[in-house]
Amino acid sequence: MIVVFFATYVAVLGAEVVGDKLLYTIGVLAGRYSRLSIVAGTTAAFMFKMGAAVAVGAAITRLPRSVVLATTGASFLWIAWNVWRQHESETADPETRSALLLSFSAVVLSEWGDLGQLTAAAMAARFVQPVVVWIAAVAAMMTKSVLAMTVGARLRQWARGRMSDATLRYASVGLLLVLGTLSVAEVFSK
Repeated sequence: MIVVFFATYVAVLGAEVVGDKLLYTIGVLAGRYSRLSIVAGTTAAFMFKMGAAVAVGAAITRLPRSVVLATTGASFLWIAWNVWRQHESETADPETRSALLLSFSAVVLSEWGDLGQLTAAAMAARFVQPVVVWIAAVAAMMTKSVLAMTVGARLRQWARGRMSDATLRYASVGLLLVLGTLSVAEVFSK
């Protein structure tokens, strides 16, 4: 059981850290909202998505690529809209329900059938220990999330003395718009 846990953890974390757009999204959210809200939202979303991967892994691989990319692009644009609407005078509130919902939906609505989910599905099929694989996959995803939040919060601290809140908000929204546009553009390039 321990071997299955660590094999899954390393495989899923490795698959997720390489070139994953969600890292940037979580980093941007960490620069705007409380980390506790983001941890709660992303944990619930990762539990759901990895549960789906373990339970119906083969079906995830058959999702049309255009649907996955369009949904991912739409989620980036929705997050950009929500960050844009936030007023400069607002500060990160550790009890922010909207941050929890935003981080949950950012994860649930994006990147279905990505390398992390496919890896979890393959590990569940190979080891036939779905609960252990699910726990390890969620742990790997949360490791990624905590790393992204730490980097995002540190960047916000660094930039705070160098830029206004409005400039940081514009930069965050701009990054999310670029990521959303790249996802949508990928739909039409296939």
